[in-house]
Amino acid sequence: MHPFKRAQRVSGSLREDIAHVVLTKIKDPRLGFVTITDVSVAEDLKSARVFVSILKKENVEQSLKVLNSAAGFIRKEISKTLSMKVIPVLSFFEDKSMLYGSKIDKIFEKIHGDNHESTRESD
Repeated sequence: MHPFKRAQRVSGSLREDIAHVVLTKIKDPRLGFVTITDVSVAEDLKSARVFVSILKKENVEQSLKVLNSAAGFIRKEISKTLSMKVIPVLSFFEDKSMLYGSKIDKIFEKIHGDNHESTRESD
């Protein structure tokens, strides 16, 4: 088994710490209900892409603006708990994987439904 790369280990810690800061320290009412789904850290550990899922789709753009404008504050807060020489610069993005997964599920349901109907018709 290959040991985890440092960037992979750091991304897990960052995800937890960022989620905690967003939940407990950011009080902006424009933020809405946000879940930190993944953090992708660059190999040099200088930057991180933070992926978020936002409950109300009409709040996505506004919530991302709030998070990106608070990125410096979030970075400062996580520096208090994360023992790293340099804390990565954070950039927030919408996590579209759930949306993509939902579309794939609908396609499979349609295919399954079409196959089920054609099997009945041939009986």
